[in-house]
Amino acid sequence: MTSKKNPDAENDDLGVLDDAASVDTTALGVLGQTAQVTVTLPGGSDDDDDLGEDSVLDGEFSGEIVEGVIESAHEDDTDVEAENSASGDENAETAEVVVESIAIVTAAAPSASKSSAPKSSAPKSGASVSSAAASAPAPKEAAAPVTTPKEHPAEVTLASKRLGDQLGQSSRETADLLTADRLLDPSQVSKPEPEGAWSHLLYTVSGRRINIGDGKRARARKALSTRIASPLTGGARFVPVLSRKGGVGKTTITALLGMALADARDDRVIAVDANPDRGTLADRIVRTHGKSVRDLVRIHDEVKGYHDISAIVARDSTRLDVLASDADPRIAEAFSDEDYRNVADVAAHYYSLVLTDTGTGIVHSVMSATLDLADQIVIVSGLSVDEARLASETLTWLETNGYEAQARAAIIVLNQSTPGSPLVRLNELEAHFRTRARHVVRMPYDPQIAGGGAIVFGGLQPETRQAARELAAVLVEGLRVSAA
Repeated sequence: MTSKKNPDAENDDLGVLDDAASVDTTALGVLGQTAQVTVTLPGGSDDDDDLGEDSVLDGEFSGEIVEGVIESAHEDDTDVEAENSASGDENAETAEVVVESIAIVTAAAPSASKSSAPKSSAPKSGASVSSAAASAPAPKEAAAPVTTPKEHPAEVTLASKRLGDQLGQSSRETADLLTADRLLDPSQVSKPEPEGAWSHLLYTVSGRRINIGDGKRARARKALSTRIASPLTGGARFVPVLSRKGGVGKTTITALLGMALADARDDRVIAVDANPDRGTLADRIVRTHGKSVRDLVRIHDEVKGYHDISAIVARDSTRLDVLASDADPRIAEAFSDEDYRNVADVAAHYYSLVLTDTGTGIVHSVMSATLDLADQIVIVSGLSVDEARLASETLTWLETNGYEAQARAAIIVLNQSTPGSPLVRLNELEAHFRTRARHVVRMPYDPQIAGGGAIVFGGLQPETRQAARELAAVLVEGLRVSAA
């Protein structure tokens, strides 16, 4: 085969092979760019330098550098495609690295290799195929060979952390958060025995397999108990029960209110008889001893715990504690404003609710301290014209003597102490007091109360118990509103 050099080949920096020339440089197309690579052909003779047409078509160059580039491209084809699919911008950056790497290899090659090896001729078709084969690898294939395999970033393990692990001790849960509602599975907890005639009958007949829940009345009763048992934040709350006229049932209302509260609540409730005229509050419960408020006044500086008070107070079946007044009126008269404050100070340490039976009138010696400490006021009115007027005048006196807020938040109890229908129209009486106070509650007549003996809360008529519980619920709600 006769070979001759193309006159333009020496001046062609791109080293493109034509039909009559064979040079030692060729071009690799990388991502749309052309890089010049110096290739040293093996052998020292003309016979060895000839490249067969088959080897050119197969793309098997004997040059070690080009062969390594092409083989590496095929080996890393999968990795390069994955990387290029993740980010299109990496292709251009990789191309630049490839061009720079090839340029470095070119510079490192012996400068004499370009002129030492004889140039052999090749057919035009072979040169065309050789040039195409050199630029044939896709940009993705050519990008990978000269770059070290890209290390995949370490997998990030996402683990949820409790807030306490980040903030320290301040967010750690306390034991009171382990409630039954949170921990117990409702499907595994059996319902309590239902209350109500039909509900209980169905529960019994079905062999305790069908439990439709409480009846309507039972649900209403439990809802009312929940209202009464609502927690009261802060210290003790003082609630005086006032009346301008004797015989309207002030002491009875104090006892009923205290029993309803103590029966539904878990905290302690005490009723203090501060009547300077021989009060009868302790007579409305079963007394077990003759201790009185005077005994507490005497030891108020020596009280170390609740056991000291429990030896003085009387307690009924609802857990209501009652601090009786002195039986001797002459001694009771000595019960002063300062004495009441001492008693109130001791009671505030051991009770959440302190009810005070203030006796008749609002200007006696104890009334000033009672009103100063009052969080809520209860005013009792009888069902007659003069009794209603006195109750309304009590509100007026409070408004004009610095207790306007307590007067507007007061609870008016319309107590019926005699049997039969009252002579006054209750609707009109109730409408009047609703314009002056926050709540009005009716207390019906009850034979047990009218008898004047000890009151057994469970033995009262259902209507009386319901009215007392409504009064207790309204009181607790009023105290919660005032504390907000």
